[in-house]
Amino acid sequence: MKVKLTDMTLKEVRDEGKIEVAVIGWGATEPHNLHIPYGCDAFTVERVAEISALKAKNKGAKVIVLPAMYIGTNSNHFGFPMVMHFSPSTQQKMLADILWSLENSGIKKLLIINGHGGNEFKGILREFYGKTGVQIFLSNWWLVREDVINDVTEDKSGEHGNEFETSCCMHFFPELVRLEWADEGKVREPRISGMKNGQVWMTRPWPSLTTNAGHGNPMKSTPEKGKKIIDAATDALGDIIKEISDVVIDEKFPY
Repeated sequence: MKVKLTDMTLKEVRDEGKIEVAVIGWGATEPHNLHIPYGCDAFTVERVAEISALKAKNKGAKVIVLPAMYIGTNSNHFGFPMVMHFSPSTQQKMLADILWSLENSGIKKLLIINGHGGNEFKGILREFYGKTGVQIFLSNWWLVREDVINDVTEDKSGEHGNEFETSCCMHFFPELVRLEWADEGKVREPRISGMKNGQVWMTRPWPSLTTNAGHGNPMKSTPEKGKKIIDAATDALGDIIKEISDVVIDEKFPY
């Protein structure tokens, strides 16, 4: 069974018949401490999108997975070498053409599975509200079963190259992980007190915040932890995709 558009032939796409929902994973290319690859956000969300869509298709969803996006919003990582960056305005233009392409094929539902915290899509999606015939859904995949992440991980510190993220990488592509190279992912405290408790926000310059682009200690990471997290998240996303596929869009949608 196939769900990835890039793996399918014209005959296979035609044989699918009516496709209700397209899924796209959107990641990033950036450093994550010293031990996991620049592409980990993109590699992971690409696999999460495919596995989730396969689970949904097995339940009857009419779904297709678009090519994953490997570059995200990363200007605050400049200062580390080879950081790849799309500005939010660039992402908006790219999404506009994706929507145009979907409308041309009669697909009226799109689920963006986000794999990178710097991709802030909510403002972009509001720009499209009322201007497209495609209903756009958004999910940050790591929040779908945050309870499992909290249950599985021992060191819950940080958010970037930490135990959770490293464990997922060890599950999906262990050959690219070099845990022995990692540092402890310590970060500097902000001088403004309100930034510590969430009262005020700013774009954080990652080279100043971190030592080697890591935020959180990865030393207790294991592939078994990663598998438990991925299994739970893709089960939940599979159910979500099936619901989106089945739902009827009318004048009162989504209520």
